Amino acid sequence: MKKLSLLILGVIIGALVTYYFFSNCETKTQVTIVAPKGLITSEEARVLDAAFDKRHALISDSIVRRPDNRSAWWSLKDMRDYLNYAENESKELGYTMDGVRVYLGAYPTDREVGYTTMFLVPTGVENISQGNSTLINMLPPGGGDIPGGGLNGGQPGMPPPANYPQ
Repeated sequence: MKKLSLLILGVIIGALVTYYFFSNCETKTQVTIVAPKGLITSEEARVLDAAFDKRHALISDSIVRRPDNRSAWWSLKDMRDYLNYAENESKELGYTMDGVRVYLGAYPTDREVGYTTMFLVPTGVENISQGNSTLINMLPPGGGDIPGGGLNGGQPGMPPPANYPQ
């Protein structure tokens, strides 16, 4: 009888200690929001946009001969899906993805020059064996384009030649 009461007391104490420790542990993961490098103000964005006007006018007036596209838009879902896809594809190709590069392009057509577009390409470094004997790693500091797919298909501005902000 004495052993049974000690067993029950031990189970109760164990349950209370477990409850105390696990109830204080928060299972929520807190996300730390860090401002990325290169943030600009709306005014700085307006200055950059205005500085591009001469180049844009040159292309639109002399080559395209109609108002050309000035921006591209992707949904947050598409961006997150692409980043996850690109990171996974990079691993499969033997690379470590470290960023994304944005390129300007234009859609080719048979009859006339197509609208300007922007497309994203993952960047990173190729994974190499850790067993090399060199003292200094001769690789560039990252950021090379990773072969494979990029992301295009962003929606053009409305209207396409609209300046910042839209």
